[in-house]
Amino acid sequence: MKILVVYYSLSGNTRAVCRRIARQLKADALEVRTVKTYPDDVDVLLSLGQQEVKTGYIPQLQPYRVDLNKYDAVILGTPVWWSSFAPAMKSFLKSMDWKGRKVYAIATNGGTLGHTPSDFRKALKGADVAPILSVRFGEEHVQETPESEIKEWLTLITG
Repeated sequence: MKILVVYYSLSGNTRAVCRRIARQLKADALEVRTVKTYPDDVDVLLSLGQQEVKTGYIPQLQPYRVDLNKYDAVILGTPVWWSSFAPAMKSFLKSMDWKGRKVYAIATNGGTLGHTPSDFRKALKGADVAPILSVRFGEEHVQETPESEIKEWLTLITG
């Protein structure tokens, strides 16, 4: 089975998880990046991120090339921003036709998914969307989700 892992990561947590999964599955990987960079000031970043999610902002992405028709399945990785997926992932989702595709999602978070699973189902109209994998991170970017949970979720893909 040919698999593509597409992810957006601001802090590096989502990148680390998705790259590890791509290596384990021998999958292709694509990191989605915004044209506009985010500020380093944490307070400004938090306020801006919350505003973007609340207003439905769709940031412009750096150019990428992907043909979903080459893949049997797509894994989408995103951090949870204010109970949903990051605006950069929203931009990517809107740019593709998901009808008939098998999609798996990973959401890195600080303890809750919020409405991220239902937001994925709404955004991926026509796709077969598997249960989402929640990967929790705590202080100092330490992963709290046991590897056994991730391996169990991967069996949805590998059988």
